[in-house]
Amino acid sequence: MKKDDKLVQEITSREVDFAKWYTDIVRKAELIDYSSVRGCCVLRPYGYAIWENIQKILDAKFKELGHENVMMPLFIPESLLQKEKDHVEGFAPEVAWVTMGGSEQLAERLCVRPTSETLFCEHYAHIIHSYRDLPKLYNQWCSVVRWEKSTRPFLRTAEFLWQEGHTMHATAEEAIEETERMLGVYADFAQEQLAMPVVRGRKTDKEKFAGAEATYTIEAMMHDGKALQSGTSHYFGDGFAKAFDITFTDRDNQLKHPHQTSWGMSTRIIGGIIMTHGDDNGLVLPPAVAPVQVVIVPIAFHKGGVLETAQQLCQTLQQAGLRVKLDDSDASPGWKFAEYEMKGVPLRVELGPRDIEAGVCVAVPRDNREKIEVPIAELAQRVPELLEAYRRRLYEKALQNREARTTAARTMEEVKAQSAAGNGFIKTMWCGELACEEAMKEQAGLTSRCMPFEQETLSDVCPVCGKPAKTMVIWGKAY
Repeated sequence: MKKDDKLVQEITSREVDFAKWYTDIVRKAELIDYSSVRGCCVLRPYGYAIWENIQKILDAKFKELGHENVMMPLFIPESLLQKEKDHVEGFAPEVAWVTMGGSEQLAERLCVRPTSETLFCEHYAHIIHSYRDLPKLYNQWCSVVRWEKSTRPFLRTAEFLWQEGHTMHATAEEAIEETERMLGVYADFAQEQLAMPVVRGRKTDKEKFAGAEATYTIEAMMHDGKALQSGTSHYFGDGFAKAFDITFTDRDNQLKHPHQTSWGMSTRIIGGIIMTHGDDNGLVLPPAVAPVQVVIVPIAFHKGGVLETAQQLCQTLQQAGLRVKLDDSDASPGWKFAEYEMKGVPLRVELGPRDIEAGVCVAVPRDNREKIEVPIAELAQRVPELLEAYRRRLYEKALQNREARTTAARTMEEVKAQSAAGNGFIKTMWCGELACEEAMKEQAGLTSRCMPFEQETLSDVCPVCGKPAKTMVIWGKAY
């Protein structure tokens, strides 16, 4: 079999139909199954295992920074949701309501949580009284419901898993520092563990979270040039605290309102991994979150010593802390190769009688399928090196895709031409006016992704209205 041969024939090519390719992968790699409820998916064991690994890494980091996990109710009384005007207006179109309890009409409608700011605020009002009670650094792992009009597995579903951090601080400075710190946690995780390059920036007022003073985001580019908002962090000021009458006595003995943040990353990031790294043979998973990091495929294992050597190798790698699978089923080697390529296992190790005789095995990285001979005695030492080299290649390939699809425009004619030429990030200056942001959508089909922290001066004027520019914005088409 040649290195470039397509092992899996049932997957639609990315270049033919990217949306169909994506759906083929999430089904055939056994990540999800559809349920009888529109927009709700079954997260199958392999898909859930990816989320568990994401959760494990992030949860450890949150706790390292002093956050504690809590669990809030699933339901929010309508009167509670109504307390913060901008917040309720922002979520109203997506809210699912419970109106019956058994056979009885409820006295008050209950919202199935789309997010939990109001629940946390109600609780904080009960437990925050003094500066000594601050900061409150809470996080919740749960599912939320948003009644989306159109859905796609992982990217946009009616119910999805996520974590939502909710913190309270004595000063605006502390809260803003927390908001920016947590955005950094997401960005580092995306780039170092998921091999996904991201742009850090601030959302425009039009795109910020409902009720927030400022929303910060990490934006990733998918293989097809579209953007994916991959994690957000919000600074609320003291708006929610005032609405919920949360006060504390400060060191100066004055009654004050605390300042609030929230931040979240969801199972949408799994869709991002698929669309950033996947190819026409299936998933390509970063080692940090792959349910199986190494699969051992013994060749002709009915011959003496092959299975025993493979079992010893498996045990040695597991003792080194790696997630390893030994496939000793009676399926053919070719079928196994295709199966684990489909599932995106980062490294395949092949071992046959001749290899054992020579004291070597063959390691095959998922991305380039290059066959690398490794002495059996050195495999446990070499695998981490091979996995790290593989992760770096994934990151560099994704970065090259982003750089190749990022352009700068100084006039609306340039913006329209670049947008019509294909998907990608388009950088322009902007005057800050909502009308010009809306004109970008109407005339070029683009939404603002963020005002990046790393600013450039492309010109002095806004390309839409010609007025003096205030900031550079990255625009794009998004999932």
